[in-house]
Amino acid sequence: MDLIRHLSFFVSVADEGHFGRAAAALDMTQPPLSQGLRRLERHLGVDLIHRTRQGAVLTSAGLQMLPRARLLVDDAERFLAESKRIAHARGDVHWGATAALPDRVVTACVTALRSRVEAGAVVSTTVGTTVDLVADVRAGLCDVAVIEHPALVDGLEAGPVVKVPRWLVVPSEHRSAVAERPTFRMLADLSFAHAPRAANPPAYDTVLDLLRERGLDTSTVVAADERAVLAAVAAGMSFGLTATPPSATPGVTWLGMAPQAVALRVRVVRRAGVDIDIDVVDRVLYRERLQ
Repeated sequence: MDLIRHLSFFVSVADEGHFGRAAAALDMTQPPLSQGLRRLERHLGVDLIHRTRQGAVLTSAGLQMLPRARLLVDDAERFLAESKRIAHARGDVHWGATAALPDRVVTACVTALRSRVEAGAVVSTTVGTTVDLVADVRAGLCDVAVIEHPALVDGLEAGPVVKVPRWLVVPSEHRSAVAERPTFRMLADLSFAHAPRAANPPAYDTVLDLLRERGLDTSTVVAADERAVLAAVAAGMSFGLTATPPSATPGVTWLGMAPQAVALRVRVVRRAGVDIDIDVVDRVLYRERLQ
């Protein structure tokens, strides 16, 4: 859990007295803000905010803990500002990649970025959800990030959308795995293993709409990353999507259905005015794109 980030949610809600205004102040949407605050309350073991129709009201515990939370958030911001000053002086690059991006693309991006930094500079990588990566770019924690499309990127500079090949994965014993012409409707008895909607609501809704357009209205199960997707598929109860090419994986079969439709759509984002060459990352993505 990113304690400082979640404390900043608490401080913003306390300052604004309203979840919607707090989310706007943090350049994020309200659902992940509310979920993050509840996660913080569970982690601390106390309720910090009363949720009312009129807005957000601090609990007794919230009133007591707000001053310390504000100090921690302020100190963290000063600490990060100083670290960014030092990193900038050395030419370090901090970049992020969506967890949906396959390992080969992540490492290719790192290699490309290394070719552009000075000797002794560091290229550090953060892998996470699109929502978190966008927030990190806005906050200056990442210089540049590769995120899923569509996503809310207001206020950021965004490169072109690139389609990276992606496959359906199904249990090896499922009828679709041995069918001469598998269809989406064949998957109706399986659940869809996918990252939670909070990771990137627009992309989550888009992929479910895609399945419905092809006659498949299925239940979903949360799979935080590709390992979790493959594990759920191997368990025999789910299907999923992966950008990792077909490989010999026990219990899992790759299907090349509707490649253009199920492709992983990604793009590069950065804050306006940040002097980072995103073309080098774009070129890596274009080498991976669908032909």
